[in-house]
Amino acid sequence: MRENRVIHLEKNVDIKDPIMIVGLPGVGHVGKLVAEHLVEELTSIKLIEIYSPHFPPQVLVNENSEIRMVNNEIYVCKAGEHDLLVLIGDHQSNTTKGHYELCELYLDIAEEMGVKMVYTLGGFPTGQLTHMDEVLGAVNRSELKSRLEVNGVQFKPNEPGGGIVGASGLMLGLCKLRGIDAACLMGMTSGYIVDPKSAQSLLKIICKLFDVEIDAGSLEERAKEMEKIVARLKEYEQQQQPQMIPEIGTGEEDLRYIG
Repeated sequence: MRENRVIHLEKNVDIKDPIMIVGLPGVGHVGKLVAEHLVEELTSIKLIEIYSPHFPPQVLVNENSEIRMVNNEIYVCKAGEHDLLVLIGDHQSNTTKGHYELCELYLDIAEEMGVKMVYTLGGFPTGQLTHMDEVLGAVNRSELKSRLEVNGVQFKPNEPGGGIVGASGLMLGLCKLRGIDAACLMGMTSGYIVDPKSAQSLLKIICKLFDVEIDAGSLEERAKEMEKIVARLKEYEQQQQPQMIPEIGTGEEDLRYIG
């Protein structure tokens, strides 16, 4: 494969005032979990499959030992006043050039379908295993902030401090060059593990923004399982901390001399 390949699966689908949602693999897989959940829970039709030489050189194997090429996909999902064009997939690009090529391709498709607003979904790494029920936002036009703030998105000056890497950030910049409104919504996550609990926080914001009710049951179940893993990690961290040795003269028994 020498170039990106776009396969249109459905060409005669009526799409109403679409908004694009981008949820590709990233920090904590937060955006990916939310986007895939939207596709699973809403009435959805797969429109497009995208294959690219910028994806890793691998195939995926299913339960029947049958392979498929890694790819990204675009679905149309029915969500109230707007249809959602939801971009999900297996990978982001392996290369800087590929990031630009693929993000431009995603936006070419979005413009062809009449998209005027793009939301990219991702995770904001805190480095802490303790969950924070917050969603941080960034926009490519300051006028977009008020509606997001009303719906629970927080904005902090100069955050994320290191910028937003990958498709979640790059698409905001490319949208600005094209005159398309765009915002990035980031759930707080440790950055160490797949984080369905952070995805729940982000899903609540999405439901408010589009005035839809979406069952979060499957995310809740995954979050409970992940909480068990987090508890074990915290226990391990505590075990690795150096033990405090009482000082002489503090009144506590000093056992440092025992050999």
